[in-house]
Formats: sequence, structure tokens, C-alpha cells
Amino acid sequence: MAKVRLLQIGAITDRMREALVEFFDIDVLFDQEDRTGFLTANGAEYPAILTNGHWGVPEDVAAATPNLKVVSSYGVGYDAIDAEAFAERGILIAHTPGVLSDEVANTFLMLWLAVSRELIPADDHARSGRWEAEGNYPLTRSVMRRKVGILGLGRIGEMIAARCVAFDAEIHYHSRTEKKVPYTYHETAESCAAAVEVLVAITPGGPETKHLVNADVLRALGPDGLFFNLARGSVVDEQALIAALEDGTIAGAGLDVFAEEPKIPDALKRMKNVVLTPHVASATVETRQAMGDLVVENLVQWLNDGTVVTAVPECRHL
Repeated sequence: MAKVRLLQIGAITDRMREALVEFFDIDVLFDQEDRTGFLTANGAEYPAILTNGHWGVPEDVAAATPNLKVVSSYGVGYDAIDAEAFAERGILIAHTPGVLSDEVANTFLMLWLAVSRELIPADDHARSGRWEAEGNYPLTRSVMRRKVGILGLGRIGEMIAARCVAFDAEIHYHSRTEKKVPYTYHETAESCAAAVEVLVAITPGGPETKHLVNADVLRALGPDGLFFNLARGSVVDEQALIAALEDGTIAGAGLDVFAEEPKIPDALKRMKNVVLTPHVASATVETRQAMGDLVVENLVQWLNDGTVVTAVPECRHL
């Protein structure tokens, strides 16, 4: 059987490539010196695209692939892909939910503990010699028995909630619809923030959630409140967050995602009450391998029977 042409956008692992070359002839978009000319000459020959949550499917690629049938994306977030438009064209979009949920939830715990217990400044106090010269590090805040608000109670949100219960937390949440869970539901993000001491964003990105966390939400969280973002940089008004941290509207933050990655505002870098990680919530060897395997599985299943394992909601009717 002749191999199917596959357009690759972004990098893939050797393991993924070795699994795919049995079934697909792979062309790498970013290897093409004349991208426009390449797409014009070859775009109609691609029924399949492999991409990731960062690159998605750019407009020029979408326009140049009239015979596209499936897009398999490496990552759970797919706001860089116009899923509704693709669904209207009958194109399946697959992503990699579930396999990264544990590590993202664990990363929240890591950031929460690091901010509350001031891990980075305390480490510096020990390394710099100030412990010997100045004495003990000041007392920090416990994570036990806190009121925790979760913005987005999907798979990862539920895992975060379960982990927080182990810290005797009282769980509140805001999502598009109320769920049958033993937690307190709030119709708005602001109401949720006002009820808690710790607020974590784990919603999908995109226009519907842009600046969900704004100045009003941060003001509701209050001067003892901590904010964490493991969703998308677009979910928070970054300038409002900086202002809230600078003027004491909230006490601190832990951030894994940013508005203009990989660029991070200098103001955030200077803050002692903020812990920053470079979008690594799912970045473990085990998780990334599982994500890559699922990307491949989605493409191979489509090749075999025209379906995918993990379609995004907009495409599940196809």
C-alpha cells in the first residue's frame, strides 16, 4: 500500500518518526525555504497534518490543504487550531488529553508549595550565607486547610481538586456548567476568587476565556490570595496581574504559561513572591512519550478506519 503524505508542523521525537514512517511520507513545513511556493505546489496532496498546541494550523496551511482530512496535535490545548472551521469542512482534529493530566496537577502542587513556603528565596538564604550571617529565614505560610478555587474543572481540574483534598482543602470551582461533584460551584470567576485563598486557572485557551482572570478577579482574590496559571497565557490579563502583585492586591503567584511565550515580562522576573516555570507542566520523559504515542495512534487509527482515538469536542460528531 502506498504511503500517505503527512505534513509535519513543529518538531517530533525520534520515537514518533520511527512509528510514523511505516505508514506516512513526512514533509516538514519548517524545512522548506520557500514556504508559500511549497504549499502552493504540494498543499493539495496532504490529507493529514501533525502539529502541536503552540503552532496549531496556520491560516496559510489551512487554505493550501483543500483535501485535508485529519489533524493530530501534540498537546491537550488546541486554541491555535480553528476547530469549528475544520469541523465544518469535515476534518477531524485529535489532541492528547488525559495522558498529561497527572503531571500538570503535580506541577500546580509544586508551584503552590514553592510560593507558599517561599522555596526560592529560602534556598537563596541558605546558599548565600545569610542564614549564618543574619539568622533564621522568616516564617512562611502553610498550604494546609486552605480554600482553593479551580477555574476549569475538566480532567486536570478534577485531579488538582483530588490532590488538594489531601491537604484538607475546601474546594470551589467555576466552569461553564455545574458538575456533579462535592465542591462548591460559582457562576463567575470573580465569585470563585472572592470565596478562596488560592486560585488556579486550568481552563482551555481561546477567545471564550481570554482575560478570564482580570483586575476584578484579582481584587476579589484579595491581599492574602495566591494565583496560579497552568492553562494558557491568554487566560489572564498579564498587565493586571503584574499590577496586582506590585501593589499588594494579591500576595503571590506561580506561573507556567505567559502571554507572549517565551518572552516573560521583566517585572515578573524581578518579583520575589512569584515562581516562574517555562511552560513545563507536562514536561516529563514519561508524559511526553505518552503524548507522542497518542499522536501517532490517532493518525494510524484514522488511516485504518477514518476515526481518531481522542477527537476534540467540536469534531466528535464526525
